[in-house]
Amino acid sequence: MKPDQLLYPTPKGLYCEAGGFYIDPVAPVERALITHGHSDHARAGHGHVLATEETLDIMAIRYGADFAGSRQVATLGEVMSINGVTVHFHPAGHVLGSAQIAVEAGPTRIVVSGDYKRRRDPTCLPFEPVSCDVFITEATFGLPVFRHPADSGEVAKLMTSLAQFPDRAHLVGAYSLGKAQRVIRLIRETGYDAPIYIHGALQRLCDFYVERGIDLGPLEPATIASGGKRSFAGAIVVGPPSAFADRWARRFADPLPIFASGWMLVRQRARQRGVELPMIISDHCDWDELIATIEEIRPGEVWVTHGREEALVRWCALQGLPAKPLHLVGYEDEGGEA
Repeated sequence: MKPDQLLYPTPKGLYCEAGGFYIDPVAPVERALITHGHSDHARAGHGHVLATEETLDIMAIRYGADFAGSRQVATLGEVMSINGVTVHFHPAGHVLGSAQIAVEAGPTRIVVSGDYKRRRDPTCLPFEPVSCDVFITEATFGLPVFRHPADSGEVAKLMTSLAQFPDRAHLVGAYSLGKAQRVIRLIRETGYDAPIYIHGALQRLCDFYVERGIDLGPLEPATIASGGKRSFAGAIVVGPPSAFADRWARRFADPLPIFASGWMLVRQRARQRGVELPMIISDHCDWDELIATIEEIRPGEVWVTHGREEALVRWCALQGLPAKPLHLVGYEDEGGEA
């Protein structure tokens, strides 16, 4: 079977006609295989969902226990058959529970990356390269301009600011699933053991990460206590970026706005958001990491999905590697908080 017969794009998402399933469909379908729990990939309303245990739990937290008609746990590395098509899941390194999905029929193997990153993340399993005939890669940061600095240096900027401005509340905007927990864990690795205050929108997912064995240290709700605004002077407060545009952010002592995202490499985005301290920390590969991944896997073809598709397709062509954009719709990083 040719690769584009095994898996091909449709308005609802990537479809495997032989297996009768979609991967990360953008509309309700009868059978869905889900790479991870972000809402641009994991939607409610499917008849049957196959995903890792963590992803299924995250979907239940976000959408309620009845988010699908039925669910099935995909154990990493386990080989399964769906209507004669072989599938297996492998770590993607994006967020807790994230997985690549390998789809095979006969001698043809396609690996769908979902969202992924290559650098160390203390809150999830690292990306596992899987040999394949076709590698379907995301390209959120698929332009040569995107070369992200080391995470440790970005966290060090926060700790330096905390020492320099002990009277200011340091408000860190970090997406609620994956980014917030990762940033908190990276802060803990510097030796910071004081309570970190979190927005209520983060509580259930932070609790879930802790239940899965990820130590986030002491967390307390970011609510105004008897001490008023001054009780947060010199404190670290983490919340979803959307909360920083409303009245919630104004409750703190001389707030210093921070945003943790790969997009903070673009100064205009930081200025537009009123960010005083950009932290360039991404849950996606930068340009060099995308290239290194393709070179490591050495697939026969590369198909590029959501993001900056054309530049990566062009790079592949210059290497003599067949590649094409898939132009899938509906997979821009959830909330744009990559």
